[in-house]
Amino acid sequence: MSTETSNSSKAAPQAGDEQRWNAVLARDASRDGDFVFAVSSTGVYCRPSCAARRPRRENVRFFAGPQAAEQAGYRACLRCHPRAHRGNREADSVKTICRFIEQHLDEPLTLERLGGEFQQSPFHLQRRFRAALGITPREYADSCRLRALKRNLQAGDLVTRAMYDAGYGSSSRLYERTASQLGMTPDKYRRGAIAASIRYARTDSPLGRMLVAATERGICSIQFGRTDAELLEGLKREFPFAVRKPDEGGLQSWVEALLRHMQGKDLDSSLPLDIRATAFQRRVWRYLQSIPFGETKSYGQVAKAIGRPTACRAVARACATNPVAVAIPCHRVVRQDGTMGGYRWGIKRKKALLEMERQS
Repeated sequence: MSTETSNSSKAAPQAGDEQRWNAVLARDASRDGDFVFAVSSTGVYCRPSCAARRPRRENVRFFAGPQAAEQAGYRACLRCHPRAHRGNREADSVKTICRFIEQHLDEPLTLERLGGEFQQSPFHLQRRFRAALGITPREYADSCRLRALKRNLQAGDLVTRAMYDAGYGSSSRLYERTASQLGMTPDKYRRGAIAASIRYARTDSPLGRMLVAATERGICSIQFGRTDAELLEGLKREFPFAVRKPDEGGLQSWVEALLRHMQGKDLDSSLPLDIRATAFQRRVWRYLQSIPFGETKSYGQVAKAIGRPTACRAVARACATNPVAVAIPCHRVVRQDGTMGGYRWGIKRKKALLEMERQS
């Protein structure tokens, strides 16, 4: 905690502070949005209704809202999310639009219609929506439909019914579109990828044993492990019902390209990837591929670059769920203070990758 923040907590009591403190003690949700309270011992600020353990009174300072608390050096509580409170009119407006989209996925949702529903110009609505979420209303609707489709298919619904219930039409164009988003046709996804053929190759790499797996569309998984058995178990968990079989040489050029890339060579831009992703994940992963070799960005910098400055945790989740290590370089994302942060394949491998890149 900085000296400035610690000293600021000792500011003289202001009129109304006693009532605010009573609201904090009572976890009074009706006061959410009226003010936030900050705790000098943790450096965090919260809503009055936050369910966390109550702090000592001498460590508490009150602010009119999140912006004032952050300017004083405090950070938002990850439990009560004070910035997301409905008192934030801009955020509340975007949430209302999101709920409307979710309830009308089976209808045409043009910007003109949304603008008419919410009495805003289409341009202004899209600009505000994108500033808040980092994606357009259309991309949000697409991600909602895809999520609903996956849920319906996993529940065993017939493909036609699952697509209709998720808000899709039945044309072949829409079928092809969902197939590209799922990484396979909807009927194969419904059967847990049964009958989908996945070839895999294993090899030594600077990071231990590496497995590269691919469908007929492209690379769908890149994993690292200590043993071949560990790698195969990981592939089985990721594609539980697929027909998994060893490659007979067809993946060799892709494997060699990945190994050269790990040792300092540019990755072939034509290397095909067959990956499933939400709209947000695609934005994150696309940006990661633009980070120059040997450089790093913080989670916050990535979030800001994709238009979602407050979505650091969501960026971290997108990195953690990246299925194709190295090809999508999530190892180039670190914490704000320069420390490693997490990595799906272990911190040692992340450090090794970054060191190899810096030495190249």
